[in-house]
Amino acid sequence: MIHTHAVRFSYPEQPPLFQDFNWDVDRGDRWTILGPSGCGKTSLLYLLAGLLKPEGGEIKIDGAPLTRPRPRTGLILQDFGLLPWATVLDNARLGRQVWDFYGPDGTHAPRDAHTEQDVMKWLIRLGIDSLALKYPSQISGGQRQRTAIARTLALRPDLLLMDEPFSALDAVTREDLQSLSLELCTEQSLTLIMVTHAIEEAAIMGKKVLVLGMPPNRSPRIFQNPGAGSLDYRHSPEYLSMCRTLRLELNRETPA
Repeated sequence: MIHTHAVRFSYPEQPPLFQDFNWDVDRGDRWTILGPSGCGKTSLLYLLAGLLKPEGGEIKIDGAPLTRPRPRTGLILQDFGLLPWATVLDNARLGRQVWDFYGPDGTHAPRDAHTEQDVMKWLIRLGIDSLALKYPSQISGGQRQRTAIARTLALRPDLLLMDEPFSALDAVTREDLQSLSLELCTEQSLTLIMVTHAIEEAAIMGKKVLVLGMPPNRSPRIFQNPGAGSLDYRHSPEYLSMCRTLRLELNRETPA
């Protein structure tokens, strides 16, 4: 689904984050991206979202060069990205309203139409339909993140990008939304790429873990984690072993 070839990227007057970087993601894969602060995790996610452009090389999704954000890519942010003056329902409708503005042109919005019922369907599925007329300031962090997830899934993405989406939540809410996200990815056959700074979350969410080092990143270091997402994996010896492996790898990369 995603093919990156010889990607180079840096911010102005900064050393490169990626240099001749190659990485492939198959449809239906579930990846987490882990690495020390400043290694380029979020930048890589924004490159895949089409919000940043590489200085060299290319990124292809489904064989087409990525030159702009694509309608079937969903992005969920750490700070939820909700409009404070809009209700839960109106925030969940936001993507649909953008599509209606452009029309089904195949560039800004897919050519196949949507129905308004899709939005409420996701509020119900995510257990926040009773909050539809409340504002973000009136609901909890977990409920705000569920609203952001509903807004994204209402647009029926095939690629879901998540940037530390649960880091600001308490432990119980975080685990609940981790489990829900895994369930939804399976239900909707989504390809998931999630940035996290937490080793335990990387091991829970990703069947494959991409570890980035201090820049420039040239060769991806990939750790297979096939048990992720299975029942009780969080309490298994395999999970503990993966956490140890990832911790050792990060310690090797983190400057003293």
